[in-house]
Parts: sequence; structure tokens; C-alpha cells
Amino acid sequence: METSIYGAMGGAEAVRALAHAWHRRCLGDDVVSHAFSHPGQHPDHVDRLAAYWGEALGGPAFYTQTMGNQQHVVVLHSGNGIHTEMDDRGIACFVAALDDIGITDEAVRTALAEYFRWSTRRLAEHPDSADDVPDTVTVPRWSWSGPVG
Repeated sequence: METSIYGAMGGAEAVRALAHAWHRRCLGDDVVSHAFSHPGQHPDHVDRLAAYWGEALGGPAFYTQTMGNQQHVVVLHSGNGIHTEMDDRGIACFVAALDDIGITDEAVRTALAEYFRWSTRRLAEHPDSADDVPDTVTVPRWSWSGPVG
């Protein structure tokens, strides 16, 4: 059986470290930090993000079993207009965060960067209104060859 990206990157500990490193990078970016400036952000945002990424990358379904669902995630990211520059800078922060936590394996880095680009674009699919988000969406899974399902 092929190892998941989640397993290859180091499992829960590595995903949590990546989420924290990315979050720090975003807070330090003049454009991306805007996304984290709104009131009401969940106090455990980074740990929830790690659980979400872990599930998407082949780890346990901890996010959907204990925290939320994909509709909730997409609604949170919808209705904010088109923000291509912010998305691109968030992607750059993600790639830099891979360096921050020492992910050097090129196959893992490539898979993670491709996942994050793809996922970021998917979260931007409802720029006009959160009301457009269907209630049937599921956490999108990512494998070594791209989207699953």
C-alpha cells in the first residue's frame, strides 16, 4: 500500500507544525494578514486547520468527525469577492512554511504545494455569496496523483 502524503510528511505532528508555520507567515504578510484580522476567528483555528489538512492529505477523518464539515469551511471562505493577490501570497507563505519546518523531500514538497494551490482555488469558487455553497460538499482529498474522487 502506498504511503499517503500525510504519512510521508510525518503525520499529525508535521501537519500541525506546518499549520503553525503557515499561520505565522500569513500574520507577517501585509496582504494575507487581512484574512486573519476579522473578529470571530475560532480560538483553535490553527489546530482545526491542521486536522483539516491532515484529513485532506490521507490522515484520519478527525476534522469531520469532531470539528466541522466542508460546507462550513467553504462558507467561511465565501462571499469575500475575488482576492487573487491574497491567494497567491497565501500560497507563497505555504511554500515558505515548508522550509520553516524542514520538509525537504522534493516529492512531498511538490505534492503539498500542488494541494495547497488547488485547495486555495477551490475555496475561492464562491466569491459573491456564501449562499451559493451547496450543502453536499465533502472535504476534498488529495493524493500523490492529485484530487481523489
